[in-house]
Amino acid sequence: MSVKVRPFTIEVPPDEVDRMKRKLRDTRMPKLPIGRPSLTHKLYNKFVNFDWQVAHNHIQRHQHFIATIPDENTTVDIHFTHTRSSNPDAIPLLLIHGWPGSFFEFDRVVDDLAKTFHVVVPNIPGFMWSSPPPRRGWTLSDTARLYNKLMHALGHTAYAAQAGDWGMFIARELGSKYTSSCKAVHLNFCPTPLPDNLESSDLAEREKRVEARCDDWLDNHLGYAVCMRSRPHTIGVAFADNPVAIMMWVGEKYLELAHPNHMDEKWWDDVLTTVCLYYFSGCIMTSMLPYFENAKHADFGTHVLSPANRITCPMGFTSYMYDSRPGTKRGVERSGNLVWYREVDEGGHFAALETPEGFVEDLRAFLGEHYHT
Repeated sequence: MSVKVRPFTIEVPPDEVDRMKRKLRDTRMPKLPIGRPSLTHKLYNKFVNFDWQVAHNHIQRHQHFIATIPDENTTVDIHFTHTRSSNPDAIPLLLIHGWPGSFFEFDRVVDDLAKTFHVVVPNIPGFMWSSPPPRRGWTLSDTARLYNKLMHALGHTAYAAQAGDWGMFIARELGSKYTSSCKAVHLNFCPTPLPDNLESSDLAEREKRVEARCDDWLDNHLGYAVCMRSRPHTIGVAFADNPVAIMMWVGEKYLELAHPNHMDEKWWDDVLTTVCLYYFSGCIMTSMLPYFENAKHADFGTHVLSPANRITCPMGFTSYMYDSRPGTKRGVERSGNLVWYREVDEGGHFAALETPEGFVEDLRAFLGEHYHT
C-alpha cells in the first residue's frame, strides 16, 4: 500500500466558534489567582475578543494536506503543510515541532525559507489533525519512520531536518538511522550534559549561566511535564472542552520559555492561535503522549548520548539562552557530528517564532555549507 496524499482545509464551523466564545464569556475567572494575575487576566481578556477567522485565513495561505501512511499493518494520517520553492532544485527541509507547538510554530519562517527550500511542516501523531498513534508504546522513533516515508512520498528522497523540543528526538532518529535520506540535521534543543570530568573552574561564563538555567528549570518548572507523563488521562479530560484551561496550560510555557523582549501583542496573538488550534482539533489529551510514552526528562541526557542515537550526518546547533535546557558546544558535540554552532542570548524555546530572521539565517548558513547529497 502506498502513501496517499490529499488536500486538506482547516474548517471550524461558525457554531463551534460561537460555542467557544460562549464558554469563554461564561467562565468565572478567579479574582486573585496565585502566581501570575497579570498574565491570567491579560490573556483571558484578549482571548474573549480574539478573532479566530483572521487567524484561520492567515493559516490557510499555505497548502495543507493529509497523508495516509501505511505502517505496521495499519495506517496513520499525518496533517502537514508543503510549501515548495520556485527553485525546483531547492533543498527539501523538514521542520519538526514539539510541545506545546504544532505546524504553526514555524508560521513566521515558512514564507522566507521557501525562497530557498521546499518546506514540509507536519504535525506529530496526536497533534492537531494528525491521527493519534495507532497503538500503545508508540514513540517518537516510530514517528521518524513515518516522516521518512512522508518525505519520500512527496518526492524528497534526500532532505534536511530541523527541530527543537520533542521534535529533537524525531530529528535525532532521522540523523542516526535514516542517513541515506536525511543528509543534515539542525537542532535548537539538545539536552546533553557537559563532560563529567569538568570542574566549576573549567566552565566558560556562558556554560555557568546554562547550568544555572537548567538547574532552575529542573527545580521549579517541571510540574507540567510530570502531570502529562503520569496523568494525561486525568488532565486531558479536564482540559479537552475547556478553552481557558488550555489557554493557561499552553500560555504558561510561552511565558516561561521565551525572552521577555519578544512578548508583544503579536506574540500573544500567536499563542492564542495555538490555543485555538488545540481546542478546535480536540487534541490536547493526545498531544500529551510524547511525555507518556517517551524518555523522562531525567533520562534525556542518557538518550542523546547513546551511541545508537548519535547523529552521524552533519549536525548544526543554535543554542538559545532562554530555552529550558540550553545546549553548550562541549555538551552538544558529544551527541553528534557537530560541524556548525551558534549562540543566541535573546531567544528561547520557540526559536522560529521568537527570532525568525536569525532562525532562517542559521539554516541557510548551515545547510548552504554542509548539505550534500
